[in-house]
Amino acid sequence: MMVGVCRVALRLPENQSLKGKRQVIRSLIARVQQQFGAAIAEVEAQDRWQVAVLGAAYVSASAQHARQVIEHVVEYIEASRLDAEVTEVEIDVLSM
Repeated sequence: MMVGVCRVALRLPENQSLKGKRQVIRSLIARVQQQFGAAIAEVEAQDRWQVAVLGAAYVSASAQHARQVIEHVVEYIEASRLDAEVTEVEIDVLSM
C-alpha cells in the first residue's frame, strides 16, 4: 500500500477574518474531496486569518498513481482559488 501525502501552505491576502478564511478553506476542502477522493484537512495555523496550511493524503496500490493524484490535488488548489496564493508545497509517497 502506497500513501501519497502533501502539505500545502496558502496565503490569503484578501481575507479579513477567521470567518472568511473558514469559508474559503471549507469550499476548497469539499471540492478536493469530491474531485479526487483524497483526504484533506487544515493542519496548521488555524488561528491565523491570512495563512492556511492544508494536509492531503491519497492511498493507492501504486506509488506512481498516489504521487500523480497528489500532484493533481496541488495543481487544482493552485488553479481553483485565485484569492489563495500557494507559498509552499511538500509532496512525499510513503510505503506502508
